[in-house]
Amino acid sequence: MAEHHNIEDALQILTELDFPRAQRNERSALCLLAIIGLTASKGWPEAENPLIGITPMMDFARDHYGKDYAPNTRETFRRQTIHQFVDAGLARYNPDKLDRPVNSPKAVYQIASEALALVQTFGTVGWQAALQVYLAQRDSLAARYAQERQQAMVPVQIAPGQAITLSPGDHSLLIKAIIEDFAPRFAPGSMLIYAGDTGDKMGYFDEESLARLGVRIDNHGKMPDVVLHYLDRGWLLLVESVTSHGPVDGKRHGELTRLFGSSTSGLVYVTAFPSRAVMSRYLADIAWETEVWCADAPSHLIHFNGQRFLGPYS
Repeated sequence: MAEHHNIEDALQILTELDFPRAQRNERSALCLLAIIGLTASKGWPEAENPLIGITPMMDFARDHYGKDYAPNTRETFRRQTIHQFVDAGLARYNPDKLDRPVNSPKAVYQIASEALALVQTFGTVGWQAALQVYLAQRDSLAARYAQERQQAMVPVQIAPGQAITLSPGDHSLLIKAIIEDFAPRFAPGSMLIYAGDTGDKMGYFDEESLARLGVRIDNHGKMPDVVLHYLDRGWLLLVESVTSHGPVDGKRHGELTRLFGSSTSGLVYVTAFPSRAVMSRYLADIAWETEVWCADAPSHLIHFNGQRFLGPYS
C-alpha cells in the first residue's frame, strides 16, 4: 500500500531542511504532520499550530494515517525525533509555559511560527524562495528559542561565585531550597557532592570527592536528590526531595544504606518537603532514625525517634 502523499511530502520537507538521516523517516514525517494538525484530507496551506504532546502525536498517526505505534515507542518519538525538531528550531517545547517541569505529563510541543509559515507554502511557486529565507535564519531562530528555555531554568548557588542550573519545576525549586536554605542552617560549610535534575538526571556530581569518601556509584538513577558532605562532622547527608515521589521510607533507607555502605563518613538520612501540608500526607511512611525538613519552616528540623538528632547511626 502506497504511503499517503502527505507523508511523502513531509519526508521531502525534512530532507530539504537538511535533517540528519535518522530523522528522515516515517515516524518523523508523522510527527511533523501532527504538530501542524495536517490530517489526510488537508493540504499544506491548511497547516496549523496546535499544542500537542507525544502521546497525542502517536494517536494522530494512528487515527489519521493508520500508523499504529506501540506505547513503548513513546521515548523513541521524543528522543529521536521531537528533540531534534526542538534543537533545530522547527518546534518549540512548552511555549505556553516555559517553566513547566520536564517530566510533566502536560508537556507539549508546537511548530515555530516561522516554520509554520514555511510549510504552508509547500507545493506552491513560493516554496523554494521561502525555504532559502528560512534556512538563512534557522540557526539564529534555534539559538533564540534555546535562550528562552535557558531563561526558564532554576539557578542554584552551590558556593560563593559558583552556580548551576536545574530544569524548571517544583522539584528543582525544592532542591534549590535544600542547597541554599537547609545546608547553611544544619550543615554549615558543607560541600555539595550531588544534585539530581529531572531533565538530565544528573544536574551536578562531584564524583571524585565521593570516591575519596569510599563511594563509587554505577547507577545514578538510585542516587538521592541531594548529597552533602558535612566536613566539620564528617557526615554524608543523603537528602530526598519530595514533590511527587515518596520520602525516605524503610525501603528507600535500605537502598541508600547499601548504596553508600562503603562510605568512610557517617550517613544521615533527610527527607525534604516543600511544606508541612505536603509532609502530612507521608507521615506514616517516613522511616525512623531519619530527619525531616520543610522548606516553609526552614529553621526547624523534625527528628524521627532514635538517640541522636541529625547524626549518623552505626
